[in-house]
Amino acid sequence: MIKLIKDIIFGFRFKRAVKKADRFHHITHRKYMVLVINKRLEVISKQDLKKFIAHGVFRKGTTIDQIEAKALYITL
Repeated sequence: MIKLIKDIIFGFRFKRAVKKADRFHHITHRKYMVLVINKRLEVISKQDLKKFIAHGVFRKGTTIDQIEAKALYITL
């Protein structure tokens, strides 16, 4: 029962994050991704991810392709 409730909550949060990513993509025409960071769903643009990688926020050796592969949703 607890697993079901957690899945419902995750589904609701995921739908909300996808809508947010689509809305941002429509406004700015950037590529946005929905990622799980610190057990939270985050909506981040590809350009911001490149800045984070350049400044060392992610582990050394992490590439944009690896992050895109782990993204739950990518705007087109």
